[in-house]
Amino acid sequence: MKSVKPKKNLGQHFLTDLNIAKRIADTVDACPDIPVLEIGPGMGVLTQYLVEKPREVKAVEIDAESVAYLYEKFPTLRENILGEDFLRMPLEDVFSGRQFVLTGNYPYDISSQIFFKMLDYKDLIPCCTGMIQREVALRMAAQPGNKTYGILSILIQAWYDVEYLFTVDEDVFNPPPKVKSAVIRMTRNNVSKLDCDEKLFKRLVKTVFNQRRKMLRVSLRQLFNTGKPADGFYEQDIMTKRPEQLSIPQLVGLTNMVAEQLELASFANGGRERSDVRS
Repeated sequence: MKSVKPKKNLGQHFLTDLNIAKRIADTVDACPDIPVLEIGPGMGVLTQYLVEKPREVKAVEIDAESVAYLYEKFPTLRENILGEDFLRMPLEDVFSGRQFVLTGNYPYDISSQIFFKMLDYKDLIPCCTGMIQREVALRMAAQPGNKTYGILSILIQAWYDVEYLFTVDEDVFNPPPKVKSAVIRMTRNNVSKLDCDEKLFKRLVKTVFNQRRKMLRVSLRQLFNTGKPADGFYEQDIMTKRPEQLSIPQLVGLTNMVAEQLELASFANGGRERSDVRS
């Protein structure tokens, strides 16, 4: 079989170290007894170890050349090799509504988009493993007070426990990337619903972390488009903190504080304030 040439426009860096490939494949064992969906199998270096496991495996690959290669390399898997764009797929259809593990050697340039889509389907995906850019892995696993703690850390850790498993050097890829990689595992926690307005929580997190160097009493003002909160709101102790100092429970509590003020402001503005923030 003719090898697939890595395509720069697809962010392809094919893993060449079989030992590392097997270690990545074995990360799915933490969530047994459910099917596995691999993203971006390329030439199947990870796939070959996944199919050895006693569970159903499907692989989604956007590159037509890679799909043709995979058809030839894994003829018995042909029906389960999906030549589609993962970001556009309705995931509830992949395994007929059943839960599954997500894994892969993820393209660096769309890894965050992949994980945000995972969050949209968090009830279908109890476990997600795989390899990403080390910098992104550190952000995802970061704790409050760390300079890498931010939007991605919070939105993922609100629903998943994140484990940074091991680092992968540049020289085990073709072509070698310019940065180190890391293997992670995310496992759904016990949270079924945040104790706040989840849309407002997401908006608040993005708002304050887009001005992460400013105190909350400054960045939160953007959430009040046409009105203002009650006197004393910005004088509370928490308002002197910067967003990276807050844990997820504290951000949930802050969301409820803001929601209460928005409700009050909406009465003073004929209901406009609340609808503006939710738009």
